[in-house]
Amino acid sequence: MSVYFTKEHEWVKIKEGIASVGITEYAAHQLGDVTFVELPQVGKTVKQFQVLCAIESVKAASDIYSPVSGTVTKVNEALEDRPEIVNEAAEDAGWMAWIEMSDPSEVKALMDRAAYDEYLRSLA
Repeated sequence: MSVYFTKEHEWVKIKEGIASVGITEYAAHQLGDVTFVELPQVGKTVKQFQVLCAIESVKAASDIYSPVSGTVTKVNEALEDRPEIVNEAAEDAGWMAWIEMSDPSEVKALMDRAAYDEYLRSLA
């Protein structure tokens, strides 16, 4: 499984052409307590770096951008009743959607973990 990150603090884990997407621990910490996740519709077609869904917290409402292009095949319905899962496990159980990728080469525009960690240091 390959893992990549965006400058907007989304992560994407890719396995066999399917990308699971969520926000990073850093983003979840910055948002504070997550109160609502507006999940995308299954079947929605998304383009890389366009809005995938939205998230709301006690501090802010934010758009979540898709790290890759493709079609949403599954959403994390558990977040509808328990949005706090994003705070508890942002980079695991807090995933938001699975996307069947339409262009695997798009990962070249993303960062690996080392590059993302370096990016975070530049924000400090």
